[in-house]
Amino acid sequence: MATTELTAESIQKTIDENDIVLVDFWADWCGPCKRFGPIFEQSSETHPDIVHAKVDTEAEQELAAQLQITSIPTLMAFREGILVFNQAGALPGPALEQVVDAVKGLDMDDVRAQIAAASAAQN
Repeated sequence: MATTELTAESIQKTIDENDIVLVDFWADWCGPCKRFGPIFEQSSETHPDIVHAKVDTEAEQELAAQLQITSIPTLMAFREGILVFNQAGALPGPALEQVVDAVKGLDMDDVRAQIAAASAAQN
């Protein structure tokens, strides 16, 4: 499965309608982004059950600002609409594979319980 380009208009729908979404925030001028691109593309081929999406931070500056992207590449992983991973820096293939395995292995009932507990503690 090839990667999908996301925009401010399409990102929320993509996250809401898919179980797992990995989003690579990148720019054409970014050397580490260019090195990470083929690794991300290979992961999309290996894991067709996961949406692999890219956001061009130059074209989508407002979206990048809303999501507090301060350095690129940044990888975000969403599972069942919840942000479960957010890290800047190009990952080598094995590290990206570890992220994929970890996201797939999450107990989402536990994640939601942790979010509810943290929210209750703040109120």
